[in-house]
Amino acid sequence: MTTIEEVTSTGAQPPRPRSRRLRGGLVTIGTVAALLAAMGLTVLGLGAADNAVANYDASSWLWSTTRSEMARVNGITARVDTRTEVPGARRHQMQVAQTDRLLILRDLNTGQVSSLDLATLKIIATTPTAPGLGVNVALHDNDAFVIDAVQGIVRQLDPRALTPVGEPVRYPPGITGGAFDGAGRLWVAVPGEGTVSAVTAAELPETPGSAPPAGLSPKQIETYEVAEPSHELVVSTLDDGVAVLDRTSASLVTVQAGRTQRADLKGMTAPGSLPPRTSGPQVPVTVTGERTVHVVHDGGEVRQFTVPGAGEQLTPAVAWAGRFYCADESTGTVYSFDANGQLVDTIKGSGRPGPIELEVRENHLFINPPNSSTAQVVDDKNQVREVNKYANDVLGGDPPPAPPPPPPPKKPKVGKPGAPRAVTAAAGNASARVSWQPAAANGAEITKYVVEGAGQRHEVGANQRSLEITELTNGETYTFEVHAVNAKGDGPAKRSNPVTPTAEVPDPPASVTAEARPDGTVLVKWPEANGQGNTVARYSVTATSAGASAPAGDSTKTELVIPAGQLEYGTQYAFTVVSVTDKGAGSKASPVSDTVVPFTAPDKPTELRASTVADQPGTVAVQWVPAVDNGRPVTKYLVDVGGKTSEVTDVQTTVGGLGDGQNVTVKVKAVNEAGPGAEATTTARTVAAPRVTVTGSSADVTSVTVSFTVDAGGGNATCTATVSGGSPAGGSCSSLRVTGLTPGTAYTVTVTASNAAGNGTATRAQSTDALYGIATCNNGSSGAEATYCDTDVAGKRNGNEIFSVPQQVNAKQVGWAKPGTRLQAYCRVQGEEVYAYIYNNDKRSTWWVQVNYSGKNYIPWAWLNLEGGDNINLLPTC
Repeated sequence: MTTIEEVTSTGAQPPRPRSRRLRGGLVTIGTVAALLAAMGLTVLGLGAADNAVANYDASSWLWSTTRSEMARVNGITARVDTRTEVPGARRHQMQVAQTDRLLILRDLNTGQVSSLDLATLKIIATTPTAPGLGVNVALHDNDAFVIDAVQGIVRQLDPRALTPVGEPVRYPPGITGGAFDGAGRLWVAVPGEGTVSAVTAAELPETPGSAPPAGLSPKQIETYEVAEPSHELVVSTLDDGVAVLDRTSASLVTVQAGRTQRADLKGMTAPGSLPPRTSGPQVPVTVTGERTVHVVHDGGEVRQFTVPGAGEQLTPAVAWAGRFYCADESTGTVYSFDANGQLVDTIKGSGRPGPIELEVRENHLFINPPNSSTAQVVDDKNQVREVNKYANDVLGGDPPPAPPPPPPPKKPKVGKPGAPRAVTAAAGNASARVSWQPAAANGAEITKYVVEGAGQRHEVGANQRSLEITELTNGETYTFEVHAVNAKGDGPAKRSNPVTPTAEVPDPPASVTAEARPDGTVLVKWPEANGQGNTVARYSVTATSAGASAPAGDSTKTELVIPAGQLEYGTQYAFTVVSVTDKGAGSKASPVSDTVVPFTAPDKPTELRASTVADQPGTVAVQWVPAVDNGRPVTKYLVDVGGKTSEVTDVQTTVGGLGDGQNVTVKVKAVNEAGPGAEATTTARTVAAPRVTVTGSSADVTSVTVSFTVDAGGGNATCTATVSGGSPAGGSCSSLRVTGLTPGTAYTVTVTASNAAGNGTATRAQSTDALYGIATCNNGSSGAEATYCDTDVAGKRNGNEIFSVPQQVNAKQVGWAKPGTRLQAYCRVQGEEVYAYIYNNDKRSTWWVQVNYSGKNYIPWAWLNLEGGDNINLLPTC
């Protein structure tokens, strides 16, 4: 163990006294607001008054990517009490650092760090950082730090103004970690040295943004050796101390009260991971490749349990309230295990794939899927409650549902790794630097590389693909072998070129610059190095990112273009350069370059869908899943629908002004700083005028029913049927009945279907049924009268007489219908009133019916019973 400052006998310097948060009861948000108003303060004021406000906080701010907003979730009520939009961050990844009085955000897409005033919900300060992975923000009480893992710079900021406080603490490039423990110490691991160290903050100036008194800067107070140099390290801070996972040796080292303790994780054949912060005495190590969790207990005992399901999309398990919570991002499920590793609860959550954030805050566990509208809160009794982050009674309405992500790729076959590529060695002064390109993982993540040669054996982390080997003899020739190791075992070795260490080594380049270019390449440049009497034949470039170091390539010039795709887009990198002479002697590494983030044009949008807008003519709706931005934020999308182009910033749009029933090609591409990306295409059709096909018809005496089908052309059709002289019918688009027609009449029915694009029609000829009546006569009480019903008596008016006019005029009589005669009726007309007691139970009426008897002639309705209920209104007026 080495230390920067004086430490106690156990190796740990006690942290300086920190301001502590008072504990108290809970009050409503209104009470807090009233307190703030009464005191004239904002939540970002860092005096005693806002300590009082902080007493009543039991909440956490959760990020929602689709809404670009933060939701403040009350852990007691499991309800959102505040929502606020973050401008310009829709669908961006966001790192959230918070205490009960501070909220600092870092947008991974842009690199901007913002401080949010929790009283006004306004951004009060911003500062830039390099975008992408490699920088993170840490908070504890009033202390804020920005950790640049690529450059190895740990800088304290005043959270009220985001201005630097004193001088930064500097480490070698490629550090990892950068989180506070419960005692207020910031822990950082240096994989290249195999060490972990603690940093404490300087006191803040009284005035926000002012420079602190001279000499007050954050300090590195403790340093511990926890691993061999170049092992891959992962850090999780504890309530008082730190846990460091050595992924290369499969062991966990805890540092507490100045003492280190190592636990071997036997049987761990794939890389493990830790949460940034661990609460309690038990540290869970999650091995995603095995779907197992190894729990290291205080004292070094290790227990293991398995997470249900399949795949490797697990988040690091989090210890909380005597249980362990592990999220499966492929299913959106969170599993809860008791202290013995038994599954006791399955939290379904949104049920959709996507990232899931687990954080213990304010005596609650908050489960937040950033891409979902719902979250969960787990209290210290392990009771789970669901939270609606888009609660309507807080602010705004629900956003449109996000399309589901594509299904996970099929799991490849698993085997031993392949051989490393391009294993090279460069001689130094009694040393040699060995570098190599990664081996094929063959379905199981590489856990480490083994370098052998010169009677030495070194194990290095999977992301540490460059190693300096010392204690060699100048003038003696060496070769080295490198092989990879994964869960299936050791892969084949690859031998380096022979090298001969010498004291005659060149100087390194004096400086290095780097430029990320829009085509995805990175240009690294340096001045010519001094060969110290020898010719510099080539230069070897090493790329460093957070916790990783790997060769980027060699060049005989004073620049190297790193091909597109070799470096991960959106990740921060810095570079060092080694000079190599024609005799194979290599220099020390150059100073580290500035940090760059490789980028190129975005990928094409996925799941592009275009559909007919049913209620608008010449219009289609288009939506898609956001394109992978490839290192720079997508600023807009170019949409081409049938030659009509538009620019949108959302992931959906509606395009009109097209032709009716037009088949169109839809093209969408994303644009970022590098320009337009690849194009996604699909087809769509605008709504067309309907087409009607009549399939049948039927009739009764006064109506016609038509059956038909309608091709609505992608729209919403409404239908009517009309006929001259009838009442129009509307409603169903499969069958319509037109009423009010004349019996026994031929009609043409027109069916019309209408939608947003227009009308379609079809016709059908159909006659109504004829209406018939039965001539009738009842015998009366007089025998003479009865003769009227029996026979046709010459020269007399007889029962059921037929007239050519609607009057009983002898000269107009055309005949006599025998009782029971069935007569076709045409229409009705007003005429002489006929009393019909002797004929039909005192039926009397002025209506006469035109019937088919010797042509079209008339009979009193009183002497005729119409079929179908004797309803005179069924007949039209003559």
